[in-house]
Amino acid sequence: MLARLDSMNVRRAAGAALGLALPFLVSASAWADDAPKVIDSGDTAWMLTSTALVLLMTLPGLALFYGGLVRAKNVLNIFMQCFIAAGAVGLLWIIVGYSIAFSNGGGSFFGDFAKVGLAGVTMDSMTANFASPPRQIPEYIFIMFQAMFAIITPALILGAVAERMKFSAFLAFISVWLLVVYCPLAFMVWGGGWIFKAGAIDFAGGLVVHMSSGTSALVAALMLGKRQGFGKEPMPPHSLPLCLIGAGLLWVGWFGFNAGSALSASPLAALAFLNTSTATSAAVMTWVAIEWITRGKPTALGAATAAVAGLVAITPACGNVSPMGSIAVGVGVSVVCYVAVTFLKPLGGYDDSLDAFGVHGIGGAWGALASGLFAVTYGAPAEGTITSNAQQVLVQLKGIGFTAIYAPAMSFVILMALKMVFGSLRVSDEEEFDGLDVSAHSESAYSMTSGSSMGGSHAGHGAEGSPALASAHH
Repeated sequence: MLARLDSMNVRRAAGAALGLALPFLVSASAWADDAPKVIDSGDTAWMLTSTALVLLMTLPGLALFYGGLVRAKNVLNIFMQCFIAAGAVGLLWIIVGYSIAFSNGGGSFFGDFAKVGLAGVTMDSMTANFASPPRQIPEYIFIMFQAMFAIITPALILGAVAERMKFSAFLAFISVWLLVVYCPLAFMVWGGGWIFKAGAIDFAGGLVVHMSSGTSALVAALMLGKRQGFGKEPMPPHSLPLCLIGAGLLWVGWFGFNAGSALSASPLAALAFLNTSTATSAAVMTWVAIEWITRGKPTALGAATAAVAGLVAITPACGNVSPMGSIAVGVGVSVVCYVAVTFLKPLGGYDDSLDAFGVHGIGGAWGALASGLFAVTYGAPAEGTITSNAQQVLVQLKGIGFTAIYAPAMSFVILMALKMVFGSLRVSDEEEFDGLDVSAHSESAYSMTSGSSMGGSHAGHGAEGSPALASAHH
């Protein structure tokens, strides 16, 4: 049914306001020429709301989720890394990032510099959305919506380098990584590059956001080395309540992330909204069941990790699978991510501190594959039927394979270059022992009383490498 996303299929899917796979295309959109050149206030209002929801995912959602998982002496450093991502990436996106990602000079891998500093973009500039018939939203809000994606993506990487990377090195890394990895991938997938032209499905960022950050995070973790005491000392989260609050905020914000990717207040946005929460619910229940069966008790940390994994996996698929398909996506991601963080990480011996690779890298790859496995075209005789499409799966595998090579390879090059500049990418042993809150920022998250009782505890996802095991054992 959903063989390749040629223009006829895209139009048919748009006519039903469902089944659209690539919501970010701007100038190359098949509908742009037909769209009425009038700003739709309702769609604009939804996009303003969605943009704010996506920022909520980073600040404070991701900051709380990651902050609760580290040792008490490092929680402010996690918050600062999230804030610095919002600051640095927010500026770079306006200055040059948006142009690289969405100013299409006709290339296959890289946008041009026609919109550097938002040159040529005015209050009258419009972007066609994916309503049926297409409507217009201000390009300014499209720019900011995409900026929120650009902000959270490099921030996800800190989950693999938490508690040991120099703050200055982290800032330099995410700044270069944005321009060398994220923006070119965004162009290739959403801006009219070769992955888009190949017909790959990536509704809201399985390749661009999650696989790119997750695979890059693994490279960073390997290059930095393990935290002191990793594998020898227990490292439970210092505050599970903060972690769960952060996971809850991520769940809420993700509605803007996915449903906002329709760029319209439309049935397509409603489908993405429904699928986002349904897949996440399925992921939580599956992970809890696995823990209950294998360990005898379900854990709060396991449920929080499952929620994030479910959100990750449904991201690329939420606009082109049925609600039943979203359940399959959610069930599948909990299985593969549980295996990754419980067995693969200990087997590999790497210190992916907060499972950025295990959840975002593995979960993003599953979501991209599942986008082809469970793709449906609405409006066909068997409306809403889940159909496996071998041709589409092959297209998805091309995108997955390229991202799995390009992002980590470029990350390795960037980190090697920064190592030459900084001498070392990680803090000294003494600074790591004292905690990055004090050594990097001269601050403490807690009072002396609480700090003395909490600062010596260890955090992360456990010496065994699994969030489930950390919660269960400690």
